[in-house]
Amino acid sequence: MLPGLVAALILAGTLGVSVVSAEPVKIRAGWVVAPASLLPVLFVKPGLALHQGQSYTFEPINIRASPLQITALAAGEIEIAALGFSSFPFAVENAGLADLRIIAHEITDGAGDNFSTHFMVRKDGGIGTPADLKGKVVAVNGLGTGVHMALQAMLHKHGLEDRRDYTTIEAPFPTMKAVLLEGKADLVVTTTPFVFDPELNEKARTLFTQRDAMGPSELSFWTARGEFLAKNRAAVIDFLEDSLRALHWYLDPGNRKEAIAFIAGFLKQPPQRFESWIFTSNDFYRDPGGVVDLAALQRNVDLMRELGFISRPLDVARYAGLDLVKEASQRLQ
Repeated sequence: MLPGLVAALILAGTLGVSVVSAEPVKIRAGWVVAPASLLPVLFVKPGLALHQGQSYTFEPINIRASPLQITALAAGEIEIAALGFSSFPFAVENAGLADLRIIAHEITDGAGDNFSTHFMVRKDGGIGTPADLKGKVVAVNGLGTGVHMALQAMLHKHGLEDRRDYTTIEAPFPTMKAVLLEGKADLVVTTTPFVFDPELNEKARTLFTQRDAMGPSELSFWTARGEFLAKNRAAVIDFLEDSLRALHWYLDPGNRKEAIAFIAGFLKQPPQRFESWIFTSNDFYRDPGGVVDLAALQRNVDLMRELGFISRPLDVARYAGLDLVKEASQRLQ
């Protein structure tokens, strides 16, 4: 009986060690700009991340551009990358991330009655229609970005082609007002919160929106590698459950004052800067169930091909991994 007892103790000890030594899955998630992305403040409110520290640990990492997030994801420096319709095809085609999966929604431009990015001109600039931009200078935050593609799409509809009929320059979003009002560009792109600047609205007007140019566009959604998801499915669903719980808290009108305080504190800005727009129809759309509109994303990608940004058709449904967030959402019902 002694050998059997020893064997049992060894087995019990082995099982005990395996339980004790099991580490939570590390989830590092990239974000570009807040509060469009809520990642850096997602779990500031205590009691929202019920699984954090148990099945997973979470670290939001600021990576200022989607192409850099693609590089970080490929190098294993992050587990979740926030990409958009303009960067996702490049991740698949150029970076070779054939196992990339779309796992959850972040923000959409122009969905329903929600906010859509504005393309603005000076009121005294003599520009009445997009066709009037022939021979003019237009400013975007970066070449190849989603707003650059929307601009090209709208001007293409009016017979204008980039470099042939107009000049495109780059400028950061915070400087767009100065670029326009100082005459360095005839049209600029503006988004939240800069679009609500009183001086800008006194001296400039919206010529068209991104929705006018291309319909709803999937600006940001979370992606991850297939191998990581296969190995850590349960932990990822736990993370998505906590993320949806946090999103619901932020979207609840009863929590709005406290939510704004969290965001204002993180960004070191006065709360008044956010009160007129955030978590209202003046903000980008955030799907409460975390589900990406794949049909809209497909239209966005098809437009990219039409404009010459990508060379081959891309079936986005092949890269959908939304079953995880749907399972997470069901837990909250």
